[in-house]
Amino acid sequence: MPVDYSKWDALELSDDSDIEVHPNVDKRSFIRAKQNQIHMERQQRKLQIETLKYERQVNDGLMKRISSLLNALKSHAADAEARNPAEVAFQAVMESVGSPEEDKPPARPEGVHAQEEQPPSYTKMMATLLDQVNKELDSKKPENRYNAMVEEIGVHLKKIQDLQQDLLKKLAELEKEESRKITSESIHTGFNSSHISKSTPSTSGSKKADDTKVELLNPNFSMSKPEESKASTTGEDDDDDKEIVASPDAKKFAQIKPTDYRESHAFIGSHPHILSEKETDGLLIMAFDAQLEGKDDFARQCVHQALLLQYCRALGKDGVALFFKRITTKGHQAQDVFYKDVQDTYYRIKNRAAEINAQREAEGGSGEGVEQIQLHAVEPGTEIKIKIPPETSEDEAERRGREIFNGFTPDMRKALESGSLDKVNEVLGKMKVEDAEEVVGLLSEAGILSVEEQIIDATTEEGQKHLKEMEEQAALESYADDPE
Repeated sequence: MPVDYSKWDALELSDDSDIEVHPNVDKRSFIRAKQNQIHMERQQRKLQIETLKYERQVNDGLMKRISSLLNALKSHAADAEARNPAEVAFQAVMESVGSPEEDKPPARPEGVHAQEEQPPSYTKMMATLLDQVNKELDSKKPENRYNAMVEEIGVHLKKIQDLQQDLLKKLAELEKEESRKITSESIHTGFNSSHISKSTPSTSGSKKADDTKVELLNPNFSMSKPEESKASTTGEDDDDDKEIVASPDAKKFAQIKPTDYRESHAFIGSHPHILSEKETDGLLIMAFDAQLEGKDDFARQCVHQALLLQYCRALGKDGVALFFKRITTKGHQAQDVFYKDVQDTYYRIKNRAAEINAQREAEGGSGEGVEQIQLHAVEPGTEIKIKIPPETSEDEAERRGREIFNGFTPDMRKALESGSLDKVNEVLGKMKVEDAEEVVGLLSEAGILSVEEQIIDATTEEGQKHLKEMEEQAALESYADDPE
């Protein structure tokens, strides 16, 4: 049977390796700003969804009362012909008033219309509506005021119904956009039930019968109202402003072998704070990084430990004990559910890592697309010159610079002695970003690098071409500063 992987097309991975930014822009800051923008848009969209749902809920209550008033007015239409229309209308209004318990609108969710006062009661809303209707009738002065009032109230009801349709349309668009990407918040537990067979007590003259029953791993889980079951789980605040990195304790937890459930259980018991969504995400990122480096076994181990934390957290207050009891019970169906989830998650990470490595290999393995530290002159018409401090000098700064130079690796010293900035960049490109940043700092401290004006020989063809490029670059920068 073929497996359909199309649902993973919407998986939103935090893959930042292919982002290219301007040399003058710090890549890490750019990525962090982009992440913050995505999280802010997601939070704003969630707040809009909650606001629209709340407004529709309040409008439903108001529509119910307006419809009740209209029905009461229409039922007394005949009485208005013989009696005082104002008295009949007042009687209809009193009949349409609901119970005091239902007069107050539902409580607002946190963050919805936080800057506004609490909405008035439905009775005040109806009183305001009737005041508007009476003002409109006073201005129109109809012959039959009673029938005109019924029509005017019907117009207001139609406006609210149209508003409800507009809110429903906007809500559907936002929910569709929210469900378009798969995030950690939309991942289901997948570890909620198992099927066992129990025999019924035998009775005289009857045969034993098997009774199939569903045993929930999480008794608090409700299929019809999953949001209620979430209330029993441990609440964790998602700090979107911080970079997702596993804590030192979580990294220790990742070192525990997947088969050693006794040690994992004991570690969680002594470090309960690792039962958080942030730690799960951090371990999954560790798995992704390990897979990029070809460490298949450790990547699978990180995925196993990450999902173990997620399942314990999702199973509620006693989730840790419940999980380890089910997973260590021989032949329990919970094992198949959990191991399948681990396998599927690992292969998604493995396939994505293979795609990234293949892309890097196709780019020639020159480090293109990978974060590097490279030296370039920023200002047009300038260039970076390399000046090595002399071996013997009475100047204290030059002696210090020579000591720093002698402390560099042979490859770096050879590149600096060549005087070629390209060769220096080639050596820097092979280093880790942290090491390269340290070397650049030492080069600056030793006074080996200096920015000088570039001398261009405009009498040669190459010099004229270089001069023309500089003029075009200066024109572009001038336009960027003042596009008008």
